[in-house]
Parts: sequence; structure tokens; C-alpha cells
Amino acid sequence: MTANRGGAADRPKSHESFKDIVLRSLSAAGEAIAQLASGLNTALLGMLLLLWLTVTAVTSIVGVGLLMAPALLRTLHALASRERGRLARWGPEVAAPEPPPTRLRAALVDRTTRRELGWLVPHSTVGALLGLLGVLLPVLAVRDTAFPLYWKFMPEGATATSVGIGNSHTWPDAIAVMLLGVGWIAIILGLTPGMAQLQAALGRRLLSAGPDADLSLRVAELTATRAAALDAHATELRRIERSLHDGAQNRLVSVAVLIGASRRMVARDPAGADELLERAQSAAEQALAELRTVARGILPPVLADRGLAGALSGLAANCAVPCRIDVDVPERCAASVEATAYFVVAEALTNIAKHSGARHAVVTVRGTGGRLVLSVEDDGKGGAGSNPGALGSGREDGGSGLTGIRRRIAAHDGSLTLTSPPGGPTVLTVDLPCGS
Repeated sequence: MTANRGGAADRPKSHESFKDIVLRSLSAAGEAIAQLASGLNTALLGMLLLLWLTVTAVTSIVGVGLLMAPALLRTLHALASRERGRLARWGPEVAAPEPPPTRLRAALVDRTTRRELGWLVPHSTVGALLGLLGVLLPVLAVRDTAFPLYWKFMPEGATATSVGIGNSHTWPDAIAVMLLGVGWIAIILGLTPGMAQLQAALGRRLLSAGPDADLSLRVAELTATRAAALDAHATELRRIERSLHDGAQNRLVSVAVLIGASRRMVARDPAGADELLERAQSAAEQALAELRTVARGILPPVLADRGLAGALSGLAANCAVPCRIDVDVPERCAASVEATAYFVVAEALTNIAKHSGARHAVVTVRGTGGRLVLSVEDDGKGGAGSNPGALGSGREDGGSGLTGIRRRIAAHDGSLTLTSPPGGPTVLTVDLPCGS
């Protein structure tokens, strides 16, 4: 189902406009280039570390290298930790294993150290090559595509193309070079996302704790998740208590006072008593409206009445930024999961309207394989990942913003991925189990 902010117009996913496809492709390519460039940084550091490792291995024959081994191992572990952090910024978090040893004898038999060494060699070679291509391809594309603008000013006999072959003497030659630049752009759009995934794949496989990691890691994760869920629950109860105490309760106290005063005045001043009763009725109506607001904040009735698609369409209709909703969930999920998805989208759209400066937002929800995957994308100024406060604002507000979203998702053992480079776009992706 697809709903627009201005109405309930439906359109299939297959009828996605050419503009949307181009923007999505450009966004994916830009994100991939940034990811490849960040991978080049750790790959270059890995090359230096690999050189150090070679020198240490050679000099260990005479005993000198053994003295450098502890510092070398600490550097290896630090670089691996830095790579885990980089991968977490561009995708799901990489679970770190227990701290590996830095003593040489223990490190020789430590599985984590061997896995980190197994990652270091290919990342310092193939990963560096992929990162270098990710940096050079945009330069080549700009250089050749813009060639007709400056070819007249080039020295006589200068190479025309970025690959170092050919000369340009006429306008058709310059146009041919520009077509080469268009080819570079096609390569960027088509290959860089796959290159970024290839560069990250080995690190995600070798640097994670792995399925056979000590169960204490999983216990610690579940303990932290439970604590966050309980904290979020307590925060929600405090919010409800404040809403009832400061809003509806005060209104009802005012109603009681006004009714009591009108009873005392009804005999001697019927007109004044009628005015007080009118004020009491108004206060009662306001109290009822506030109670309804609190009830909707606990579990929106629209979820039970219209399902997740209808509830999200209502959010889009009330959003200050034009928003398109695309929901494809064949079966209903658990009520708590749908409520979490609803609140995540509500919080994200609220922060987009307040802080992002976006002109358009898109909410996509898919249900498949027992998982509910939703994404919220906007074309705003980006930079939301620089600080985990309100989405796009860089502020921390207790249970609000990204902190509140993460707590709700952690309670279901789900995952959250935020991509928000400076200049945008911002994409918030949430993966939740459908069952509980």
C-alpha cells in the first residue's frame, strides 16, 4: 500500500518514477564511495602494520622482533577494533569478541588473533585496491565528463583521456572523451555498491565474535538489552504519570471545584451558576481530550482498527513534510512489534519535520521471513549520525530521539542502522522479529 500525505492515493512499487530510481542509485553510489574511502583509511594503516609484522617476523630470528611482538599485537587489536567501528557506521554492528591476549605465547594459540591476522592481509591488499578505486573513479568521471569545457586550453599533444591514451584535436574527439566519462559514471552507479560490500564482507566475517563465541557475550548483550527495556518502560510510565498529573487530573479538580461552587450559587444566582457549569463542562471536555491523547500514546487504537498500514498512513497525513508510505506486510505481526514500528516511524517523522530541513520523506515497510523491516528516508541536510540525540538534531533527550528508538528496538532484540552523511540523504533502517 502506498499513501501520500495529501491523500490516500495508491500506486504500486513497480510504477516508481524514473526520478526516484535515479535518486536512489545516486544515493547508493555516494554512500558506497564514502564507505570505500573510509575502508581505504584502515587498509593503508593495515599495510603499514603488515610491513611492521614482516619486519618483526624477520628480526625474531635474532630475538629482536620478540621484543616488538606485544606492541605489534596491541596495534593489531586496535586496528581491528577500529574496523569494527567503521563497519558498524555503515551497517549492522559487528559484535566484538572478548579482548584477545597481547602476550606472544598466548596469541599464537588465540583464535581471535588468528582471525584478525586472516583479515589483515586481504584487507591491506584487495581492500586497499577497492578503496583506491572508490576514490579514483569519481575523479576520473569528473575529469573526462567535463573535458569539452577545457580541452581547448590543454597544451598541444597532451593526453586527452584519464587512462593516458589518445589526443584531442577536434570537437568530436572531445565528445568521445566525455562519453568515456559517462562510462565511468555508469561503472560508479553499477559497481561501487558491490565493491563496498566486498570490501566489508571479510571484516564482518572474521572480526565478529562468530556463532561459536562464548555464551557470556550473548548473556551480557541480553542483560544490557533487558536493562534498556526496563529503563524505557520506567521512562514511559513517568511520562504517562506526568501527563495524567499535570493535565487530566488538574482539569478534573477544576471541574469538581466549579461544580461545587455552582451548587452553592444555584439558589441565589442561577445565571452565575449556569456560567460556572459551562466552565466545568469545558474543563471536563479538555480533560477527556487529554485522556484520549495519553491513551493513544500508550497503544494507538488505530493499530487495532486499521492495521500498521492504516496507522502509518495517518502519521504521513499529519506530517509537516510531504511523506509517502509504502507498506507490504502480508500478515499481521505481534501487537507489541507493530506498536514499536509505529512509534519508531512517528519519532522519525517528528524529528525530520523539526530538524532535517527535508522536502520529502519516504517510509517503506516490508514483512518477509518472519521479520519486519522498515526504513525512513529523507532528503534533508543529513549529519544525524554525528550525535545520537533526536534524529537530525544532534540532541540527547532521555527517551526521545535515537536513544528512545534504540531502546524500543532493543527490547525486541531488533537492529537499527542509520546512514546520514553530511548533505543527506538520511536513511533509518530497523529490523524487527514479527513474533514478539
